[in-house]
Amino acid sequence: MEIITCELPAISIIGMEGEAEPGHNPAPALWEKANARFGEVEALALRDENGVPVGVWGAMSDRSRSFLPWEDGFTRGLYLAGVQVFPEALPPEDWTKWTLPAFACLRAKAEGDYNAAFQAGLDELTRRGLSLAGAVQECQRPAEGGQLYLFFPFKRLREEA
Repeated sequence: MEIITCELPAISIIGMEGEAEPGHNPAPALWEKANARFGEVEALALRDENGVPVGVWGAMSDRSRSFLPWEDGFTRGLYLAGVQVFPEALPPEDWTKWTLPAFACLRAKAEGDYNAAFQAGLDELTRRGLSLAGAVQECQRPAEGGQLYLFFPFKRLREEA
């Protein structure tokens, strides 16, 4: 599995938000709802030079919306199923906008088993003597055929003024 160090800049995402609790993963229902209503935010999507959305995010935060790791063994927190947008974009009614802070991260290319990729990222943090400083973020890159990457923040970077 490919795991690299990178800097994830502050990113704005508009999507559908839900709360995860032990035994309840809201992600599938949120993705179904967001995909069914994508036309409402399609024009807001940040796109590359070929007109392809740059990122489809499964963004996560603790329940205080501080973007800290999920609690209770990564079972309790907030999830946002959405698309990356320009920072100034305003969410339509019934949509939520988050702006993730900038972090230094390990980025794991998820190939196959999601849970194995998640554990490999956590194990690599430990191997390098780092600790998780923020919620793990998921990003699919449409320009790469929907390749999924997991971002494991280990240091919050100062936000630009």
